[in-house]
Amino acid sequence: MKVEVSRRRFLQGSVALTILGGTSLTGADLFAKAESEKRVSINKKVPTVCEMCVNKCAAIAHVRDGVVKKLDPNPYLPKSRNMLCARGAAGIHALYDPDRLKYPLIRVGKRGDGRYKKVTWSEAYEHIKEKLVTILDEEEDNRSSIGYCAGEGLAEHTFKSFMAQKFGSSNFLNHSTICLQTAVSGFALTLGGYGQADLENAKYVIMAGANRAEAILTPDTMDIFKRTRGRGAKLVVVDPRYTKTAMHADTYVPIKPGTDLAFVLALTYVALKGQLYNKIYVENNFNEFETYRKHILEHGYTPEWAEKITGVPADTICSIAHDFMAAAPQAIYYQGRRSTWAKNDFQLRRAMAIFSALGGGVDVKGGIVFGKTLPLGDHPINAPLYFNAQGRIEKDSAAIIGATGSWVAWRDMVVEEKTPYPIRGMFVYKQNPMLSVPDSNKTRKMFEKMDLVVVIDTMPSDTAMLADVILPECSYLEREDPLKSFTGIEPAIVLRQKVIEPMYESKPVIEIMRGLAKRLTRPLWEITKKHDLDVQSELETSPEEEYFKDWGFDLTEPYMQSQEEINKHMFVSEYGEKAWSVLREKGVFYPGMLDQFKKINNNTFECYPSEGKTYSVLELEEEVDRGASISDFCKSCDPCVNPADIAPWKRLFNTPSKKIECNLESMTARGIDAMPMWHDEDYVKIPPGKFKFITGRYAQHTQSATQNNIMLLELMPTNYAWINDQEARERGIGLGDLIEVTSSVGSIRIQAYPTPKILPETLFYIHGFGAQSDGQTFAQRNGASDNEIIEGTIEPVFGSAVMHDTLVSVRKV
Repeated sequence: MKVEVSRRRFLQGSVALTILGGTSLTGADLFAKAESEKRVSINKKVPTVCEMCVNKCAAIAHVRDGVVKKLDPNPYLPKSRNMLCARGAAGIHALYDPDRLKYPLIRVGKRGDGRYKKVTWSEAYEHIKEKLVTILDEEEDNRSSIGYCAGEGLAEHTFKSFMAQKFGSSNFLNHSTICLQTAVSGFALTLGGYGQADLENAKYVIMAGANRAEAILTPDTMDIFKRTRGRGAKLVVVDPRYTKTAMHADTYVPIKPGTDLAFVLALTYVALKGQLYNKIYVENNFNEFETYRKHILEHGYTPEWAEKITGVPADTICSIAHDFMAAAPQAIYYQGRRSTWAKNDFQLRRAMAIFSALGGGVDVKGGIVFGKTLPLGDHPINAPLYFNAQGRIEKDSAAIIGATGSWVAWRDMVVEEKTPYPIRGMFVYKQNPMLSVPDSNKTRKMFEKMDLVVVIDTMPSDTAMLADVILPECSYLEREDPLKSFTGIEPAIVLRQKVIEPMYESKPVIEIMRGLAKRLTRPLWEITKKHDLDVQSELETSPEEEYFKDWGFDLTEPYMQSQEEINKHMFVSEYGEKAWSVLREKGVFYPGMLDQFKKINNNTFECYPSEGKTYSVLELEEEVDRGASISDFCKSCDPCVNPADIAPWKRLFNTPSKKIECNLESMTARGIDAMPMWHDEDYVKIPPGKFKFITGRYAQHTQSATQNNIMLLELMPTNYAWINDQEARERGIGLGDLIEVTSSVGSIRIQAYPTPKILPETLFYIHGFGAQSDGQTFAQRNGASDNEIIEGTIEPVFGSAVMHDTLVSVRKV
């Protein structure tokens, strides 16, 4: 990144960024500055919450003289169980990364050339205000002409509440349709919730595509691997690659990418044909089971049929189905934490949910559990109504487009100029669409069409380099964020506290929104008065200032309190002042915590006693049991009731029928199958000489957010392309050779990793590399970005991006 006009360079081993009108500050300078300014030597420990990945583990920061020296795990949080992974420890570099954004910047060159000038916050806000006033005046106060997107995090709600409820745009995009939308919705529409896999107590687990041993190193990951290979649980891994998860499994099943639905349908066929399922559970808790049974059997989804599609032997399918149902209800077809694979992904997730439920393994110990949530108080927002604000632009691009939108469909409509009204600007918070959304070239074209692009981030990402204005957010160690209540078997509330004061001129997002709101409130009110007929009519009979305040047109109103004040109000209203002191001291709270928390050994702590864990939470259908949860019955038992004994009880699921939904008839009106069904035309076949590209993540990096973190780059320095070793030899490709991978939308170059551990006609490399931004010294041009070659295809239910159906060609460079 050029900040008017200099290039990045190494100075005495440290990286310095020169800014017009400013000075350079290296990592070494930073520590020297802290030393020179200290007055009193102060050592402290501050409990906080990690933000290096979505898991949000509890941490304790060790601070000496205003400098964070170390991050340790916080044993009080049941979710993270005294664990902090490599990414969590590397949070220090996220704080002290010399490349991080330090000051507000305004673009002075052409979009994308990386030329910016350092400005004050006031100048940045003024620039945004002038652009927005022009756009909204010309668009007659259609607030939806400005889109916005956000990455996952505790402060996402703060940003979203401003853009949706106060500013008033309907065009929100988050990560869901490039992540878990089909998986979460498929399970939720079938079971009433996505749930969590109780890997600690399951006896049989099928992991298909999930690679937890090297992609998500969290405590619940370790639960299953402690018990595989004859130690109490059986793990079956179904994947086109022989991953590290497969190495720890009892059984590895290679499968052709894009054929998982056929595999699950065949498992279901075996269970139904052989009547292996839990008949009492199904009778009590399934809606339209007979319709589904007839559907599966009459379509002939036999193991032999599936073998021809998946490459998995029919005998293997039969064996897995029998073993799964024998272990049920403590048997799980793991829900997965992966993006949409193929066009039929929604039906795949539905089929997975139904198959797990056939064994009774839902809302039961060792199965899929829902857990409980500890409530928090409200922080209400008075949201104004804008008469001229229009609806989402891509609402008809798939069967169900919710409030989070469809990233690819939305982007494509802007690029192809097919929007019902102009989209002229975008606010981007903590998201990097240039590396996270398929078909990067098209995403770039979208930003090039905008009149205003504002990026709020901690790092100069590829997306930031396309912005008109860049606003530096401080890192998670420099701010207090909204409280988080974790749902689960052991529910808890966590608090991310500020560890040190924000460095440079960075700010937390709540302060950024407050400053922007102050600058925008009156000018945008004038635009509304000019174009909004409802407002004009109301002002004929109402005093302007009274109406302005009562109807929420003061954009600053929700953000005038500090985050600390908001958190205290939301917590104390439910749990009181004494509990608030506990939360701030320990960083974690759940009722009875101080009495029941126990240290077992140096690495193990007990947060909840066994009788206090909420494995089963659904109400029972029988009148005598109404209002009681299954966990109430367990509390009197030591040990807990056998899951096999409680599995048959009738539950009230959070679905329209209060049962597990086999047949979603309402979907047919939207052009979607009511029950999972295989369609040959949905499967992308691989022509001779081509490969199907698949992607995934690695535990030492979080998407593209950590690609400049030198601590993590030591563990995973770059990505390599996995290619079947026999096919590599046929093409003269050896280990480390540079290859060119080309799809219909782009081409990349990457080093090759020939291996027998991937199926033929399949190519894989890890997501999160390949940045082009020269503002990130260590990330720039390191490895390859998967989304440069993944095609922008969407599945028909939610418009989620299809990540594993792109065909590519490969050649040695």
